[in-house]
Amino acid sequence: MDSQMMFNVGISLIGFFGGWTLNRIYQAIDRLDKDVRDMPHVYVSKDDYKSDLSDIKSLLNKIFDKLDTKADKPK
Repeated sequence: MDSQMMFNVGISLIGFFGGWTLNRIYQAIDRLDKDVRDMPHVYVSKDDYKSDLSDIKSLLNKIFDKLDTKADKPK
């Protein structure tokens, strides 16, 4: 094997592994971008959370009001 052929094989291997690494990085960034774009569909928005929390608080207030007017409550 002469030096030119070894140089060509070395450059080819470096190019292959460099391209493979860049492809893997591109795929990881693409998956991350997809996950970020899907976040509004997966997680609860702030307005929905506040609305649900106010519903729960009003339900708890009704329960506490019933407990306060309970007949067998010790005084």
